[in-house]
Amino acid sequence: MNPKIAIIIGAGPAGLTAAFELLKRSEIIPIIIEQNDVPGGLARTVNFKGNRIDIGPHRFFSRSSKVIDWWTHVLPIQGLQQNNNSELEITYHHKHKKIRLSETGPDPDSTDHVMLVKDRFTRIFYGRKFYSYPVSLSLEMMRNLGFFRLIKILFSYTRSSLFPVKPVVTLEDFMINRFGRELYNTFFKDYTEKVWGVKCNNISADWGAQRIKGLSAGKAALQAISAKFSSKNSAKGSSLSEHFLYPKLGTGQMWEEVAKSVEYLGGKIIYTHKLVKLISKNQCIAGAVIQDIKSGEQKTVEGDEFISTMPVDELCLALGEVVPENVKSVARGLIYREYLSVGLLVKKLKFANNTGVNPGSPLIPDNWIYIQEKDVKLGRIVIYSNFSSSLVADPDTVWVGLDYF
Repeated sequence: MNPKIAIIIGAGPAGLTAAFELLKRSEIIPIIIEQNDVPGGLARTVNFKGNRIDIGPHRFFSRSSKVIDWWTHVLPIQGLQQNNNSELEITYHHKHKKIRLSETGPDPDSTDHVMLVKDRFTRIFYGRKFYSYPVSLSLEMMRNLGFFRLIKILFSYTRSSLFPVKPVVTLEDFMINRFGRELYNTFFKDYTEKVWGVKCNNISADWGAQRIKGLSAGKAALQAISAKFSSKNSAKGSSLSEHFLYPKLGTGQMWEEVAKSVEYLGGKIIYTHKLVKLISKNQCIAGAVIQDIKSGEQKTVEGDEFISTMPVDELCLALGEVVPENVKSVARGLIYREYLSVGLLVKKLKFANNTGVNPGSPLIPDNWIYIQEKDVKLGRIVIYSNFSSSLVADPDTVWVGLDYF
């Protein structure tokens, strides 16, 4: 019998994972259609003259052991020779997951096929000064803000606590209730609008509830006081730093490896082709018309199963007349945000306001720096040299990503 064929649109993380799982768990043969000439989608890594830059970059975090095991099966976590602690905690958005390092794990100095464990250090740049990220109540923060602004933040937060906005309809309402108007205007409003291109009073409050779970000015203050007086915390010292997982050759290395496995196991990836139309018969998808981006030539591929990871508006367009007009109307109204990352290779990188972190080091310690300045279009600075030294061709240079939205 001929095996069933699954046509998968998109060779990003979702499409590649689906193809890999089908090959491992079934007799179905996947065929992936991908517009780019490399796998990874929005999680790919671009190689420019030996300098590798992500569209992101992406930290690898999950509270699911199954997901972490899946990743580390593709790229095993570095061994103990690079870290003294056999058990570490990786974190993301106030969520935590413990991972174990093995004595037999790969050595990043001798192989590229490895997942690194990195210390995370991130700051906010606002008012031409640095602040810790996530925002925390600290002497540094109070000194940078100044006495009068601190008083305004305190009164604003107290007012929002006593007289919250009701009903909470927009993201602006949600954040003012959580942080007070002054703190909201200082650290949240401008950056959020810079990233999403939409005013906070035009974004649903539900979005804020999903993105900022468990974070509030009151909790930040309590955590700061607790950390100050807890002998347990002060004894731990540097072990309190956050950690994250990251492939040695960039985010895209993960999906480059999965793509190799998909093809090795019998799957097929058709690069530089885009979906033009989906062919339906008897209320089922029977085939897909795809087009070679370089030559313009079109052809039809048939399949038994179809999986889409493409943008919803493009999917509705490809489905054609079978999509109801009201659904098409909603799809046409979806907003997609442009993301532009500029790779900047520099010989030196110094910040006058380095707040004493790593004094004497030729490189500032940050992974990310969020630019909260309203008068600057730049949204974020990524120091790729701090993610992995293998991302930069010349170790005497610093590889920086400048993110615009």
